[in-house]
Amino acid sequence: MRVASLYRYPVKGLSPEPVQSASLSTGGFFPGDRLFAIENGPSGFDPAAPVHQPKIKYLMLMRNESLARLQTRYDDEGRALVIRQDGRETLRADMTTEDGRAALTAFFERFMPDELRGKPQLLTAPQSYRFMDSRSGYMSIINLASVADLGNHLGTRLDPLRFRGNVMVEGLAAWAENDLVGQELSTASGLRLRVIKRIERCAATNVDPQTGARDLQIPKALMKTYGHVDCGIYCEILSSGTLTAGTHIEIRAPQTTLDLGVA
Repeated sequence: MRVASLYRYPVKGLSPEPVQSASLSTGGFFPGDRLFAIENGPSGFDPAAPVHQPKIKYLMLMRNESLARLQTRYDDEGRALVIRQDGRETLRADMTTEDGRAALTAFFERFMPDELRGKPQLLTAPQSYRFMDSRSGYMSIINLASVADLGNHLGTRLDPLRFRGNVMVEGLAAWAENDLVGQELSTASGLRLRVIKRIERCAATNVDPQTGARDLQIPKALMKTYGHVDCGIYCEILSSGTLTAGTHIEIRAPQTTLDLGVA
């Protein structure tokens, strides 16, 4: 398979950002991904002792499809979140300052008051944690052929960004990724990944990422058509390396160590 495109999602539930390349580190996460979340009322998240929390505690597309109407970008250098609405910039908030975080809270209180269970406050992930849907979701791969095949069954062209993956791949047969759990993937840069699980899809995929309209029933369609609700795979990073568009990814059996003993 080949890498078609790469995306990060700096703030959980907000816009995808295309990236030209990604340097992945052993045991780490996709760079710049799910660094922040916005809690929908008190979540109980403790950055000093981070424990995975259900995504319903945060603003997210499964319940808050209005988020898709915002175009957001995270400025790594300035540590600022930029929000555009209806084609114009409506907020630029420094994520590191009290004033910036307060401005972000005030924005969401104005934007979606009826969807809030409490104050929408910014949470920042510590170094060893990310706001992933899965406890073991380090990075995700979406097979474009599978998305296209599902779209054919639905009679429409599905936007792959509905599935909010980090790495979009092509050249792999539709749904072949489902058989890769336990396998290893590698590239010429030395990158090695282990496929750890399939990704079960929720109602967030029902939302059109361009319009914010809840216009399809993706999990229901997956179950009806294929007998499962999976689309995409989660991987852990076994060895560092770099991905760019066009990178070839090889599939191989897991490496094993043979213990011959000592004579």
